[in-house]
Amino acid sequence: MKILHTEASCGWGGQEIRILEESRGLIGRGHEVGVACPAHARMATEAARFGVPVTALPIEFKTVAGFRALRRHLAAARPDVVNTHSSADSWLVALACATLPAPPAIVRTRHISAPVSGNFANRWLYRQARGVATTGESLRRHLLDTLGLDPARVASVPTGIDTERYAPAEKAAAKAALGLSPQERHIGIVATLRSWKGHLYLLDAFARLTQPQLRLLIVGEGPMRAPIEERVAALGLAERVSFAGQRNDPEHWLQALDVFCLPSYANEGVPQAILQAMLCGLPIVTTPVGAILEAVADGDTALVVPPRDATALAAAIGRLLDDAALAARLGTAARRRASADFSMESMLDRMEATFRRAASP
Repeated sequence: MKILHTEASCGWGGQEIRILEESRGLIGRGHEVGVACPAHARMATEAARFGVPVTALPIEFKTVAGFRALRRHLAAARPDVVNTHSSADSWLVALACATLPAPPAIVRTRHISAPVSGNFANRWLYRQARGVATTGESLRRHLLDTLGLDPARVASVPTGIDTERYAPAEKAAAKAALGLSPQERHIGIVATLRSWKGHLYLLDAFARLTQPQLRLLIVGEGPMRAPIEERVAALGLAERVSFAGQRNDPEHWLQALDVFCLPSYANEGVPQAILQAMLCGLPIVTTPVGAILEAVADGDTALVVPPRDATALAAAIGRLLDDAALAARLGTAARRRASADFSMESMLDRMEATFRRAASP
């Protein structure tokens, strides 16, 4: 098949990474796959690293110029399927396809759990898609309930993770390779620095922990960097908190952690970072937000605490630090669960089937 992904977002996080990972995987299966995004988007520069062709189009916003550019590109490229990912590009694609004599099939991927309004405009928009993919079953149910879509056209396709790249490693060696002290214990979060990822609550929780030689690693970049740094200073944690920045090797940082935390309070599907941490065999503390509970179960593969509750978050982290047997049991179970249900091959199988159904006459 010839598949085109469109993405209006200029940011960089799990959504954008999934698009490129999925594209690379389907190219490896013999499909012709490309991405269209704004010229200044991070994806435009990162695509080459994934071996994915990219076309720069002015589709960041819903504009006449963006509509015309996208319509011209679709008419010239003639993909079998166009997979849209954000609001602006989804609207531009739907309108462009409505005006083309032989338009491609549209597949809409919904990545986040933010509520979708059931108004007439959204019902029209989603009905232009022959297929809809969500990153979790709870997101799928929300779209079905809100928009009245045909259940046969809406599939839950959680993000797949490379089970060989993300795997447990010897802890002391992993820390030493990153210049971290093997004598210290490390709590960490790997996530784009956005408000709803819960970094500020994690800092409040970390300030409550009294275990010796304990450090917090924050891996990622994003718009919340300055507020997070301000909270670190206000809590007097500058000597105990390290910022690793955006990394192309998150697996190495995960392998060095003793406890992984993702205290999100909104907008999550099944987060890639949760799955990556599970595959690395880490004990995890997280929240029941979005579709997270489709990946982990409290007391089985993670400890789950209420969102925006720094006290409960600190207690759960402390419990894992103090109970090595519990931490090991959760990490082993998490690795087994993620390997079985969230592999890259599983995601590619499901998306390939979604695209084939959409492209069928």
